[in-house]
Amino acid sequence: MPIDADAHTIHRRADAESAPYTDADGFTFHLLRIPEDIPMLHRWFQPERASFWLMRDKTEAEIGLIYQDLMDSGHATAYLVWQGGRPVFLAECYDPAHDRIRTFYDVQPGDLGMHIFIGPSDVRIAGYTRTVFFALMRFMFESLGAARIVVEPDANNIRIHAINRAAGFVYDRNVAFTEKIASLAFCTRRDFEQATSATAIA
Repeated sequence: MPIDADAHTIHRRADAESAPYTDADGFTFHLLRIPEDIPMLHRWFQPERASFWLMRDKTEAEIGLIYQDLMDSGHATAYLVWQGGRPVFLAECYDPAHDRIRTFYDVQPGDLGMHIFIGPSDVRIAGYTRTVFFALMRFMFESLGAARIVVEPDANNIRIHAINRAAGFVYDRNVAFTEKIASLAFCTRRDFEQATSATAIA
């Protein structure tokens, strides 16, 4: 998903370069490789279900340039996440102080934003989207050192709102982007731990 690239700050990714992060569920976070991973992303982004990612009309070359700009920005990073020997989802983690979202709230030190795209699969696994979503949040808290995660999903995306709330996100308000009305929501590490502990107990 295209991310603003209007300023420069340090976004932590040294750990992923030296030793990829692997969690207890076997999700391994690798830095996106350009150009090696781009043909696969181009295939992922073609189906109708990928329309929310706003890249269905992009060529491989255009996608490569978008992600090269993202990786070079210094304030956003793309990760291709593997499990069971295959890539399963794409994650973008970014500093909201350098994104358009900053115009809608007071960005705090330690805030990180995220976007997630789950790749195609021939097998449907109940609860898999939630599992993937929680894996990304744990990575951001534990490896990237996020104090709080901010999201801005489409206000009409009822399914993702349910997952966000299960993860502990607290919704603030709706804001107007050019391409959508977005719901602004926040989740601290404590919010996440309390929500997921309650889910595990339930």
